[in-house]
Amino acid sequence: MRSRAVRPIGVNTWVWTSPLTDTDLPPLLRRIAAVGFDAVELPLENVADLTADAVREILAETGLSPSVVGAMAPGRELVNAPDDVVRLTQQYLAGCIALAGSIGATRVCGPFYAHTGRLWRMDAGERERSYAELRRNLEPLAEQALAAGVTLGIEPLNRYETSLINTVEQALEALGPLLGQGVGLALDTYHLNIEERSSADAIRAAGEHLVHLQVCGNDRGAPGGDQTDWEGIFGALDDVGYDGALAIESFTAHNASIATAAAIWRPLAASQDELAENGLVFLRHADPSRSRDAPPHQGETP
Repeated sequence: MRSRAVRPIGVNTWVWTSPLTDTDLPPLLRRIAAVGFDAVELPLENVADLTADAVREILAETGLSPSVVGAMAPGRELVNAPDDVVRLTQQYLAGCIALAGSIGATRVCGPFYAHTGRLWRMDAGERERSYAELRRNLEPLAEQALAAGVTLGIEPLNRYETSLINTVEQALEALGPLLGQGVGLALDTYHLNIEERSSADAIRAAGEHLVHLQVCGNDRGAPGGDQTDWEGIFGALDDVGYDGALAIESFTAHNASIATAAAIWRPLAASQDELAENGLVFLRHADPSRSRDAPPHQGETP
């Protein structure tokens, strides 16, 4: 299957700030739109950080297409945790789904199984039981997502951030019957680069279940000019017919909590604006979907 649509290019507000709040939202989204992005990832670190009315207003002004990203902070667990912790995590994720449904976002993405950085050893039986528990605890959220017109994109993470789902193969095994029923896969080129023998083959394995793609350089900086096999990745995206957003996800080193969580110990560009702008320029010229029977992006020449 070959994609014929132009893939939108987006960016996560974590490039600049954390947490994202109603106060930060208007100037930051105006800045993102002015640079020329088509889409934006909105991290909802706490349910009260963003309100639907405020988000809808600035989205209408800027024309940016939104997706919602969840943050699995310590204490947010859907497996191997007390019942009250699981319930609170489900309530948080239900809040992410509700916001997405209210603002016209069709994707809520993140590693929705355990807090980022939680690691534990499992034998084959323990892993199988953890996957079964994950499906049970995700099922009511998948039903809520379907009712809201939203898909949960479950993200595999690298081995240093989780021991539960590192690869596309594991994600397909873990999610099984939920896939296509309000649940899909959200992939990140950073994690693919660490865990997969071939990022392109992993994308092909995800196939129709790929609902969102985050992109960055192998060093967590701007995509482009790095070791990532971008040609192979774009070819695989075409092969599976992916026409969703290419969302740049990187992080600022100037926020202590997010820098520690994402292990950002040095600047990845001269400025965060430069990181975003360089990534946008690269994706515009490298993604073949932007040159196939499509009008030029606003500000580009034919």
